[in-house]
Amino acid sequence: MQDNKKKMQEYWRRNVRILFILLAIWFLVSFVFGILLVDELNQITFGGFKLGFWFAQQGSIYCFVLIIFIYVWLMNKLDREFDVHED
Repeated sequence: MQDNKKKMQEYWRRNVRILFILLAIWFLVSFVFGILLVDELNQITFGGFKLGFWFAQQGSIYCFVLIIFIYVWLMNKLDREFDVHED
């Protein structure tokens, strides 16, 4: 029983680490790139638009969707490693 408890604690520790990393990326893209560094990023153009504007309007949305897919992939991998998957 104690071994199972340690296994589940490790599972949740790694789950929370994945969440914090992805939330940090989310914060970086949406707040830092989209708000704080917008003037510096506007010096660069991407697809005909200023990069700061692009991050604020489109890039953050694309990154959010990508983060969702990365989270699903990482959690499926973690679930299989700890044998808690639903397959």
